[in-house]
Amino acid sequence: MKLSILDRSRTRRGAPDSAALTGTIERAVHAEHLGFERFWVAEHHAVPGIASGSPPVLLAALGARTSRIRLGSGGVMLPNHQPLVVAEQFLMLEAVYPGRIDLGVGRSLGFTKPVREALRRDRNAPDTFADDLDEVRNYLEGKGTVTARPQVASPPSMFVLATRRGLDFAAKAGLPVVVGGPILHGSGASVPELDRYRDSFVSSAAHRDPYVMISLEVMIAENDDQARELLLPEAWALAQSSRTGEFPPLESVADIRTQPWTPRLREQVDATIASSIHGDAEQVKVALDALRARTGADELLASTSTFDRDALFESDRQLSLLYGE
Repeated sequence: MKLSILDRSRTRRGAPDSAALTGTIERAVHAEHLGFERFWVAEHHAVPGIASGSPPVLLAALGARTSRIRLGSGGVMLPNHQPLVVAEQFLMLEAVYPGRIDLGVGRSLGFTKPVREALRRDRNAPDTFADDLDEVRNYLEGKGTVTARPQVASPPSMFVLATRRGLDFAAKAGLPVVVGGPILHGSGASVPELDRYRDSFVSSAAHRDPYVMISLEVMIAENDDQARELLLPEAWALAQSSRTGEFPPLESVADIRTQPWTPRLREQVDATIASSIHGDAEQVKVALDALRARTGADELLASTSTFDRDALFESDRQLSLLYGE
C-alpha cells in the first residue's frame, strides 16, 4: 500500500499562523526524505485552527523545497472557484514541477454562514459539482471551450474527495477517489459504497482502473496510551468546534488537562480518537492491514496532526517503515 500525508497547516496556541506554514514546508521535506508517495495540503477559509486557505500558493512553496514527492490538494473546493481558474493554477504548478502535481477536488462549502457569504456561496444554490468537475478536467486536458494555459505535456492527476454521492460522480468520470470518515468505520467485510464505485467505474484515458485512497489519522508512538495522548489536541479541537462553532488552534496536552471536562466533551473526544488508527508500530500495522483488506485501498493518506511537532515527525517516520520495499 502506498503511503502519503495530508497536512492541514494546523495552527498552535501561542504561535503565529506563519509557524504553521513553515511547519508544513518542513514536514514536506521530511516526508520526501522518508519516501512518502504524496504530500497534500488543504483549503479552509477563515478558520482559526488552519493557516492554509490557498493550496496552489502553498504547493508552489513546497515544490521549491522538494524534488521528487508528488504534491497536491486535499482538496480544492470547487463550489468556491471558477473551473478555469482552478485549471490555470494547477497547470501552472505542473509546468513548474512537471510530473509531480495532483489536483484533489471536493464539494464542501464554507464552514460557517459568514464564511459562505464572504465566498459568495449560497447553501441553497444549485449543486453544479459534476459539471464543474468535467469542466476542470476538459481545461486540464486542452479540450475546454477556451485553451487554459500554460499548456503542459501531461495534465495533473485528478482525484475526487468523495462522499457517497461523490463516489458516483468519480466512477462516472473515471477518476480515483479519496474517502474518509464514517464510511471507513463499518463492521462489514467490505464497504458497499466502494464496491459500487468499482463496479460502476468507467475507464478513462488517464485511469483504466478504479483507485481508492483512504484518509484518516494514524498515530504511532511507543504504546497505545502515548498515541492517545498525542491524538488528544486534535480531538479536543474538534469537540470545542462543535460547542462554539469555531475550529480552534491546537493546544498542548498539559493545557488541555487543566481545563474543565463535561461528560459530553469526554464522549466526543473519545469518539474522535476511536475513529483513528493508533498505538505502537505493530498495533498500527495490524489495524491498517485489516482496513486495507476491508476497503481494498490502494493508498493511505494519513491526515494526522498533533501539538508536538517532534512527535508528529517521529510518527511519520514510523509509518514510513510499515510498508517498505
